[in-house]
Amino acid sequence: MWLKLFFLLLYFLVLFVLARFFEAIVWYETGIFATQLVDPVALSFKKLKTILECRGLGYSGLPEKKDVRELVEKSGDLMEGELYSALKEEEASESVSSTNFSGEMHFYELVEDTKDGIWLVQVIANDRSPLVGKIHWEKMVKKVSRFGIRTGTFNCSSDPRYCKRRGWVRSTLIMSVPQTSTSKGKVMLKEYSGRKIEVEHIFKWITAHAASRIKTIYNAEHLKEEWNKSDQYWVKIYLFAKLDQPPAFFSALSIKFTGRVEFIFVNVENWDNKSYMTDIGVYNMPSYILRTPEGIYRYGNHTGEFISLQAMDSFLRSLQPEVNDLFVLSLVLVNLMAWMDLFITQGATIKRFVVLISTLGTYNSLLIISWLPVLGFLQLPYLDSFYEYSLKLLRYSNTTTLASWVRADWMFYSSHPALFLSTYLGHGLLIDYFEKKRRRNNNAEVNANNLEWLSSLWDWYTSYLFHPIASSQNFPVESDWDEDPDLFLERLAFPDLWLHPLIPTDYIKNLPMWQFKCVGVQSEEEMSEGSHDIENDSDIESTDTFSSEKEVFEDNQSVVHSSPGRASHCGTKACSCADKYCQSSLYERKGRSYGSYNTNEDMEPDWLTWPADMLHCTECVVCLENFENGCLLMGLPCGHVFHQNCIAMWLAGGRHCCPVCRWPSYKKKQPYAQHQPLSDDVPS
Repeated sequence: MWLKLFFLLLYFLVLFVLARFFEAIVWYETGIFATQLVDPVALSFKKLKTILECRGLGYSGLPEKKDVRELVEKSGDLMEGELYSALKEEEASESVSSTNFSGEMHFYELVEDTKDGIWLVQVIANDRSPLVGKIHWEKMVKKVSRFGIRTGTFNCSSDPRYCKRRGWVRSTLIMSVPQTSTSKGKVMLKEYSGRKIEVEHIFKWITAHAASRIKTIYNAEHLKEEWNKSDQYWVKIYLFAKLDQPPAFFSALSIKFTGRVEFIFVNVENWDNKSYMTDIGVYNMPSYILRTPEGIYRYGNHTGEFISLQAMDSFLRSLQPEVNDLFVLSLVLVNLMAWMDLFITQGATIKRFVVLISTLGTYNSLLIISWLPVLGFLQLPYLDSFYEYSLKLLRYSNTTTLASWVRADWMFYSSHPALFLSTYLGHGLLIDYFEKKRRRNNNAEVNANNLEWLSSLWDWYTSYLFHPIASSQNFPVESDWDEDPDLFLERLAFPDLWLHPLIPTDYIKNLPMWQFKCVGVQSEEEMSEGSHDIENDSDIESTDTFSSEKEVFEDNQSVVHSSPGRASHCGTKACSCADKYCQSSLYERKGRSYGSYNTNEDMEPDWLTWPADMLHCTECVVCLENFENGCLLMGLPCGHVFHQNCIAMWLAGGRHCCPVCRWPSYKKKQPYAQHQPLSDDVPS
């Protein structure tokens, strides 16, 4: 998970650097930045009308270019980035979808139950034609959709009783707006009563009703009273302008942020005394001033702060977010992080998608489960101070220059989704390349074949069904064979066919491996003394013990002769220490080293290189060959040691047990108490 989080943060850093690179290219080619102001005089009449439509100001009664230009200047400064976005949105001739209501419940669910938006619905009465024609309705839908206004059509033929109860006996237009200034308040429906059925007149009717919800100030005394008043709103945004009514995007945002941000329009068109505006820090007209408990913030002075719906919406969301905004943000981040598994996972294509689906399900489930207690804690009254301090921290951090860059990049990549997806795919392919290179350097094996991986998956699945206890006990397991009654119960519960499950061979890679090495030994006097001590020890041993060891060894020899792979696969380097420590009997379960000295040699095995829980021996009972210097050895959980190739072939053939003691090779065993070498056991 932390690796995916690191790659996701690295991807965001790449997006940030890439956006700065694009800005440098634009500046190099044109010599302008996105924050550079544009002189409206240099724009054509068509571009000026496009800017007014994006801001939501009517221009139907302004035939002259001079009047249109003055209206643009009165609504706010124009930047290069806003002009580019407006022209791009105008060129995109995508049709906006409109909802067709099927009846009363559908209408109530979407329109009357929506508390933070505006709906424009065309009602078509029975056996009547619509009030707005198809062509004009499509233009209306496209025009109002820029400001987040949703549209729909209700045909009374689908539910005539509801239309009759509502009094819709003729075709008309219905607009729904929140009735109160509180969040999730009631919704009121207004019917269009105008005579002119034109797009501009209907749009003026919509903006007039939306602007009526905004508090409007017409004199300095009222402004002073409102400025010094403290109420429930922590965040207030003021628009100082010489306009008859605020722009449509400003009115639409006031409805969208109902209960969170208070929108106030200050009409300074007929003001004579503007000294108080100078006292509160307002020097230019128009100005968008954000007032918070932390101070005053002038909107439009940083990167990406355009006079548009999308730019101001992202700005206010970062300052005063809802819980739903935070949940959607966490959902996007978690899924972007989960999709990194598609590139981090190596092997077959089907394996990648199986792991991806599993990761997506796990991460989304954990996210939803994690949000449930958070929502419960936010309802507690004791956390009000914590909530206020969190919002204060957000306001401090999101009014910085770095935050404005992040918001500008968010708007840029959200308007260019193809670029966002292509950079994410390129980032993932780079991760896949470096991951493959890393595993190749580590000699890690992956199943590149789909059929091979599906076969191993099927083997694991069938093994889990037929032999669930054995398949679920991956090496190592911290329980002893004798202390685990499940294995004995399983042997009794299932027939012999089920006693040989398809056990995955992945545990073989986790078995300890090391090289057999020899070192120099003591002088001849010490050797003879050690051999003499060994003879004394051998005299003390009982005859019964040797006979039992011989029987066990002969029994295991018969098993080895009946299995393939007896040839030794070690190197060809000769070492006399193997002859010196020739194995004469199997090692006892008490952990004593077994073997006999050959006093004619001056080399002995280096036991310090052996794992602590491995039994000391010098012969592989699979191939019956002595260990040679440089051989690669492998140990099993029971402690017995063999040639790596010999025991690997033994286990891969389906015999998942030790050739000596029959202990399962995939199950950990309590380590033996390891004794010192024989020469150390002899008392001086």
